[in-house]
Amino acid sequence: MRENWRSKLSVLAGAAALAFSAVTATPALADDVPVSPQEVQMPADVKIVEGGATDPGAPVAFPADQAGPVESVEPAGPVETPVPGGQAEAVGAAKASPSSSTCLGSTAAYGSTGCFQHNGDIVWAGDTKKDGMSAAVGVYTDYGRAEEVCVNKLGVDTWATCNKDYREDGDVRLRVLRYDGDTGKFYQPETWSGWIPVDGKY
Repeated sequence: MRENWRSKLSVLAGAAALAFSAVTATPALADDVPVSPQEVQMPADVKIVEGGATDPGAPVAFPADQAGPVESVEPAGPVETPVPGGQAEAVGAAKASPSSSTCLGSTAAYGSTGCFQHNGDIVWAGDTKKDGMSAAVGVYTDYGRAEEVCVNKLGVDTWATCNKDYREDGDVRLRVLRYDGDTGKFYQPETWSGWIPVDGKY
């Protein structure tokens, strides 16, 4: 009987040791496996709006990681006048960023950031990761207007804007996530803002 008890005890101890080693080994294995993006199901009738660069000639405020003192340098040779709509102008406009004093509900998730500029009803979508996907900012209203998504296809380290028109007495809510233009699908991680008054008055 005593031998039976010892064999049962040793089997239990062995099983406990095996379970403990499995539990401690599993997280290490999970950390080694890259996490793939999770698809987000959107309504079939969601309207996707491609955001554009800010207007040429608009003041360019570079994102904080690129900001620095601007030095005035006299050119050494002849200066070419840029053609309106040229590449240099497009890049400068694409790098324009929203003003933190007028853009509300600033929300960010992996690779994407967005906010709502109440004066002009402008949705800003910023792309912060070079991963082949675009930043996307979904906009919901509290009065039943169909959801629309502002997508930034300008590339990493750029901001795109979508100029919309919302009811001044309504509120909007932002949903920031990633968008794959090749497949037309949206991906997590995602983040939601709180409700933002369209007129900017909290």
